[in-house]
Amino acid sequence: MVNKISFYIFMAFFTTTCMAMYFIALIVTALTKPFDKRMKILHIFTSFWGVMYIYVNPMWHLKITGKKNIDKNETYIVVSNHQSQLDILAAFGLYFHYKWVSKLEIFKIPFIGWNMTLNRYIPLKRGDKKSIEEMLDVSRERLKEGSSVYFFPEGTRSADGVIKDFKIGAFSLAHEMKKPILPISIWGTMYALPKLTMQLTGRQLMYLSVMEPIPYEDFANLSVEETASMVQGRIVAKVKELSDQREREF
Repeated sequence: MVNKISFYIFMAFFTTTCMAMYFIALIVTALTKPFDKRMKILHIFTSFWGVMYIYVNPMWHLKITGKKNIDKNETYIVVSNHQSQLDILAAFGLYFHYKWVSKLEIFKIPFIGWNMTLNRYIPLKRGDKKSIEEMLDVSRERLKEGSSVYFFPEGTRSADGVIKDFKIGAFSLAHEMKKPILPISIWGTMYALPKLTMQLTGRQLMYLSVMEPIPYEDFANLSVEETASMVQGRIVAKVKELSDQREREF
C-alpha cells in the first residue's frame, strides 16, 4: 500500500513538473535554435529534466560508470539493453549529445512527446516497414549532421531482464555510415519500475555502464547479423557483471 501511494505522489510530481519543464523547453528552443541547429543545448536541458526524476526519488540510486569512454566529439551508433522506462531517464544522466529512436506513441504524450519533437528525436512505428525505412532515413540525416543516435535494439522492454535478440537496424546503419558503436549495459531498472506495474518497489539500486566503443574497423569484415550478435554478447556479459555487483551491494 505504501509503495502504491508513493507511486501516485511521484506521478503527481512528474505530471506537474512535466508541464513546467516543457514550457521552459519552449523558451530554450526559441533562444538557441537560430545558432544551435543540432539542438544540443535543448538536449542538455532535456537530460537534466529526465534524470531529475531518478535523483529526486530518495528510494532510487543510480550508478553510472564508463563516462570516460565517450568522446563527445565523436558520432556513435549507441545501443543498449532495455528493462524499463527508467532506462531512458538513466541514459539522460550521461549528458552527451544524441537523438533517441523511440516508438511513435511516446511522441503523442502531452509535454513529454512534444519535447521529443522539439529535440528532433526519431519516431518509429514498430512492425511497420515504411516507418522503419523512414526511421533509418532520418537516422542517416541526424548522423550526417553530427548527432549520435541511440537505439534499444531489442525493440521492447524485457520484463525478466533476459536480453532478447537484437534487431539489425542499428547495426546496418553502423556498417553503411562506418560509425563506431557505443554499447551501454543497464541493470536494475526493472526492479525499480517493473513493466506494466502501477507502483514503486522501495529502495533500489540501478546501474548504467558505458562500455568501450567498437570502432568500425573491428566489425567491417563482419555481416550485419554477426555485428549485432557480437555487440549483444558484450552487453550480455556486462549485464551479468552488473547483476552480480547488485547482489553484492544491495
